[in-house]
Amino acid sequence: MRDTWQVAGRTFVSRLLVGTGKYRDLEQTRAAIEASGAEIVTVAVRRTNIGQTPGEPNLLDVLPPSRYTILPNTAGCYSAEEAVRTCRLARELLDGHELVKLEVIGDPQSLFPDMAETLKAAETLVKDGFAVMVYTTDDPVAAKRLEEIGCVAVMPLAAPIGSGLGIRNPYNIRLIVENARVPVLVDAGVGTASDAAVAMELGCDGVLMNTAIAAARDPVLMAQAMRKGVEAGREAYRAGRMPRRMAADPSSPLAGLIA
Repeated sequence: MRDTWQVAGRTFVSRLLVGTGKYRDLEQTRAAIEASGAEIVTVAVRRTNIGQTPGEPNLLDVLPPSRYTILPNTAGCYSAEEAVRTCRLARELLDGHELVKLEVIGDPQSLFPDMAETLKAAETLVKDGFAVMVYTTDDPVAAKRLEEIGCVAVMPLAAPIGSGLGIRNPYNIRLIVENARVPVLVDAGVGTASDAAVAMELGCDGVLMNTAIAAARDPVLMAQAMRKGVEAGREAYRAGRMPRRMAADPSSPLAGLIA
């Protein structure tokens, strides 16, 4: 049977979610995302034309909603009010689309989320009928609170957005995974395929990334590598790794050796 996962009542095969920013042009965007195998594509509504600017290139022309699940996000929002307004605009542009990615930034340098404003926005959006996937710190308490509000997925950062530092606090990510009853996806900080594999080995349901692919020397090749990294990490998690030991344990038997 296929190893699928679900969010907001929808079933997906690919556990790699990708962003659409920072590419050279729309053709490179299309090629890289196609190579990634992603089914969910996130779009910054405040920075990308998905129909709000007639006459300009439209991202949906190369990433059609008939093929991809478009996940509008609130990148660039610094208050709950801005984020809610952006999600409502996205719903109008996408014909009633309710699945959104919420992020409310608190610090323009680190791009860490403002958790007070994030919680406030999440409450409003859930009451307004949105299915909210939410960017959060790697704080297990905050992640649980967002789940209790009604968010359909929690997305803790691995490291600051665009840093490529990899997972800085695997212990916290693991705690979030173990306590969650909704999908957990690492969001932000992944730099290469091994980072994606580590996230999946921790038990995450998926990984969302953008800069790690778009800023690579060869974005299309990196997209392929990330796809394989996510798949390998997921398979390793399902297989169950061997226990760590302080002493060696020979692969070959010690008894019956030839003198």
